[in-house]
Parts: sequence; C-alpha cells; structure tokens
Amino acid sequence: MAYREFEDIAFSRRSLLRGGAWLGAGAALAGLPMGAAVFAQDGATSASWTNVAAMVNKYGGGTLANMVAAMGWGQQSPEIIARGTLAVGQAAPAGIDSLYRIYSMTKPITGMAVMMLIDQGKLGLDQPLAEILPAYAKMQVQRTPDGSITDTVPAERPITIRHLLTHTAGLGYNVVQKGAIKTAYEDRGLIAGQVSRLPIPGFGRGKPVESLEAFADGLAALPLVYQPGTKWSYSVSLDLLGRVIEVVSGTPFDEFLAANIFKPCGMTSTWFQVPESEIGRLTANYGVMGGALLPIDPANASIYTQAPAFPFGGAGLVSSPRDYDRFLRMLLGYGTIDGTRVMGELAVRVGTSNLLPETVGTAGTMADGAGFGAGGRVGLGAQAGTYGWGGAAGTVAYVSMKLGLRASLYTQYMPSEAFPVHGAFPTAVLADLAAMQG
Repeated sequence: MAYREFEDIAFSRRSLLRGGAWLGAGAALAGLPMGAAVFAQDGATSASWTNVAAMVNKYGGGTLANMVAAMGWGQQSPEIIARGTLAVGQAAPAGIDSLYRIYSMTKPITGMAVMMLIDQGKLGLDQPLAEILPAYAKMQVQRTPDGSITDTVPAERPITIRHLLTHTAGLGYNVVQKGAIKTAYEDRGLIAGQVSRLPIPGFGRGKPVESLEAFADGLAALPLVYQPGTKWSYSVSLDLLGRVIEVVSGTPFDEFLAANIFKPCGMTSTWFQVPESEIGRLTANYGVMGGALLPIDPANASIYTQAPAFPFGGAGLVSSPRDYDRFLRMLLGYGTIDGTRVMGELAVRVGTSNLLPETVGTAGTMADGAGFGAGGRVGLGAQAGTYGWGGAAGTVAYVSMKLGLRASLYTQYMPSEAFPVHGAFPTAVLADLAAMQG
C-alpha cells in the first residue's frame, strides 16, 4: 500500500475540481428556502436536496462508514444531511459536529489568512518572498523537472506571494514529484502532512522536520522544480506560507489562525491537534483495498490526537461540518459572519478571484482549466464566482458568490478515487438545483 495512494494527489480528477457546472443554475436560486436538518440513521431525507440525500444514503449507508453533506444559502443555517456512524461497527452517529480530517481544505483557510495580512498592508500580493525569507533570494531551478537536483539553472524571477497562493512558485510536493527531488524532500523531512501512526507497508517517506522555520529553510536549500510564475503545479507552497504568516505577524502560525479566523468565525472545533476531550467526536479514516475498508487512522489511536511536527498550512486541519460551513458563511458574507467582521471585503473579493499569472493556465491539472485564487480553485466564465477546494480523504467544499450557495461534503477514506464520491456530489447538487429552478 504505497503512501502515494494516501495523499492529496489521490484527489480524483473526476472530482468537483473538474466539475463546477452545477453552479450554473442561475442567481435566482439564491433566495430558495432550505429544508430542515436531518440526522436519520435509517435513511437521510431532504425536502430541498433529494439527490444529495440519495447520495448520502448510498455511501453513508454501508459503502463507507458515514457521509455528511452541509448545504446552505447565504447566511442561513445549513441543512445537514447525514448517514452512518463515526466508525464501522460503532453506534455513535455522524453529524454536524463530527470531526473530519479535511486535509487540503486547509489551504483556503491559510490562503485567506494571507489575504488578511495583505489587506492590513503587512504583505504585498506581488511582494518577493525573499523580502520576508532572505534564504529565497537566489533560488536555483532544475534544468529538467524531476530530474537531477545538481543540474540546475538560476531562477529567472523571484518567487512572490501570488505565486505561493496559486501553486505557481515552482515548488515541489513529495506526493507529486518523482526521482531525486522527491527523495530529497523525504530525506530532509520536507513533508507537509500526516496520515497514520500505524506501520502501514510502503509508507516510508521520512520524518518531518520539527518547525516551520526548519521546513522553510530546508525548501530554500533545494532547487525549484519549475521557473517561478510559469506553471501551475500542486505544491507545498501553502505550507510555506504558514512560515510567512508567522514571520510577518510575529505570531506562531497556528495561533494566528486560532485568533484571527477560528475564534471570530465561531469555529470551535477546528484544530491541528484534536484535544483529548474531543476524541469521542473524531471519525475513523479508512484505506480502501479491493473495495474493503481497512482502518488506517482510528480515532482512539489517531495521529491527529498528538501534536504535529509543525502546523501544516496545506493539509493539517481537523474540522467539523458545522465549523467549515461557518468559514464558508464568512466568505459569502464578504468577511462578515453573525455581525462580526473577520476580514475585509476587498480581501475576500480578491482572494476568491483568479490570481494566476496571466501566462499560466491550468488545463490538464487538478484545477483543470479553472482559475486559482488564495489557495482554492476559482471558476471562470459560466462558473465565475465559485471558490473552493477538496481534501484527500473524501471532503470537498465550495461557495458560489454569485448564487450565495455553500456546499460541502464529508467522509473519510483514501485514496479518494476508490469511490466516485467527488464526481457524484456535484452531479447530485446540479440535479437538485435544476429541480429547484423548475
């Protein structure tokens, strides 16, 4: 069971990242009423989201341990459609306050933290990274991507904050790269994620360095895979931004998120480490082999119950459907939720817009022809106004600023393409939106 099967690269290209057409039903839908929250374990139902409910019943009713969908309009409370239990064989039902490893859904949160600092004048969107982290002043680039790490050429331009937000900095990812650069990342502990404490065969990817500072310094000592600003390539750039945030703010990255996003948003169940008192709400994560679910991170022995090597800004958070929906509500409120101003309106508008360098496209990548904003995919053309991203263990979350719609899905299994969940969700939402419009 190779580690590559259990990380962000496993996020299916058949997923919502590739879809987005479900958001094209028209702005008139924004005022439609919601159904009531549902937690029935013998069959979830919904007056508004019948196709989503059918999907939740299909997968949460036995194929997977559980599935929870959170659907909402504007600033209204979400409708929760849930089925299944926290773990196979357990009695405790999954629901709005269950805890899920959201993996790369951490990236939009980190991206919005950066936008807050830009809005405050402490960072510039096109500011060179080297002005904050001098070790990045004279970067080298592999002459051949994923080739030799000693055959390099100088970077043609500096890495900027924009590049880091949009995966165009040229940085690598040990779950994406191959060859010597992948080995160097793993040997030097430049590993920005975690899956399990269990000794799963084939996991051997090294031990992460023990601080964001060491992570940033280690990355600077290795060559880039691509010239900055020339190619969209999924990377550790949002993790590196965690170090940028703490240097610029003077506050440890995890504390910055807690004080500036989680607390004002009312996100009381989002952490890099699950407190001992909350382990009873944590779902189990499963590896899928031959269609069977094998527990790779059970709640009572979860790697998320211990402190991570450092706070992974790209894939490190555990959250609940209630909490992440509040983050989405804040975005739909252009920085405001329940009367509290969390971030500036302009920061939200810019962060959810297409920030890609003009010469860079995403065709054929995980973003599949879309734009990219502050850590999340941005819809273009008919999909304009959409923003969001997904996680490696079956979670996905998006907003449509145009429709005033929030949509998110939660379950736990790896690799994500083992079941067509990420593709089935947008299809179900699209069908429900079409029915509402009719």
